[in-house]
Amino acid sequence: MPIGLKDRLVALIARKGPISVADYMAACLHDPADGYYAARPALGEAGDFITAPHVSQMFGELMGLWAAEAWARLGRPARVRLVELGPGDGTMIIDALRAAKAAAGFLAACEVWLIETSGPLQALQMSALAEADAPARWAAKLEDVPGGAPMIILANEFLDCMAVRQAVRVDGRWLERRVGVDEGGALAFVPGHPHQSVAQVFEEGAVFEWSEDLADFGRRIGDLVSRATGAALFIDYGRDAPGHGDTLQALRGHRKEGPLDNPGLADLTAHVDFPAFLEAARAAGAASAPIRRQGDFLRSLGIEARAEALALARSDRCDLIARQLARLAGADQMGDLFKVACIHSQGLAPPGFEAP
Repeated sequence: MPIGLKDRLVALIARKGPISVADYMAACLHDPADGYYAARPALGEAGDFITAPHVSQMFGELMGLWAAEAWARLGRPARVRLVELGPGDGTMIIDALRAAKAAAGFLAACEVWLIETSGPLQALQMSALAEADAPARWAAKLEDVPGGAPMIILANEFLDCMAVRQAVRVDGRWLERRVGVDEGGALAFVPGHPHQSVAQVFEEGAVFEWSEDLADFGRRIGDLVSRATGAALFIDYGRDAPGHGDTLQALRGHRKEGPLDNPGLADLTAHVDFPAFLEAARAAGAASAPIRRQGDFLRSLGIEARAEALALARSDRCDLIARQLARLAGADQMGDLFKVACIHSQGLAPPGFEAP
């Protein structure tokens, strides 16, 4: 019988000692045999979690209109590459392309690229886009998308899967938190080597997170956008100001569970440090817009008017549409928890980030 990921991790730690939280996350999500995204991603009502595109068609439609307006502000170039990072089951890009038909000339200029490493998800995307309004191409990484044209990049709940490291305050010192094995043979968090945290926090037991993967990706996006020209839109739950705290979480069947409980069987995420991400992008030559809350951003794109139009067209769904609007934009739901960030080429004014 094949050995599962949990047993393999326990054996690895027994041989080599505790591993970093980042290495644990990478194994849980991307192990070729048993990683969550490699083997069993489950999205939507019947899966492990619901993303904004599954809440309502309005979300993807507004992303499509945002992309079309960004293209217009770039001067309506004859060719533009519309790229989605981590497209899930294809729901968002389908809704985006349908709405973008309203922008004359945009789809004719578009070359659609989907960046996906998960075999099961790519199969879902291919099926969903079989009769899409624009042909799509796939790549395993952003650098595989050809240059030579401006880029408009969309990414919803993509950055939260970037591996984080953690340090914990113990006896007045910051020690890197690692994943080890307790006396009963179960996975457990253990303190590791000293770490010089930049967090100005001194309470015993406090946790500070940072992500080298996120900073590296920010530099790559910043370099790409500054060279190609264009804009990259990122929507995720996370911080809009520096902070601290343990945000590592596992979701399975729409319920939270311990992040060490079932490696590979649950989606493992952490809150995005948007200030650090944007700082890395700016250091690579790009510009960035002020971070906005999702609710404010969607309202600036006209989600309330779109909800009203949908309700007028389908009076039998008025209550449902109202609930969807509240879920996406309400301060007590996704509206405040999720943040929106834009990395763009110098001189471009990205839509939705104008001063109120």
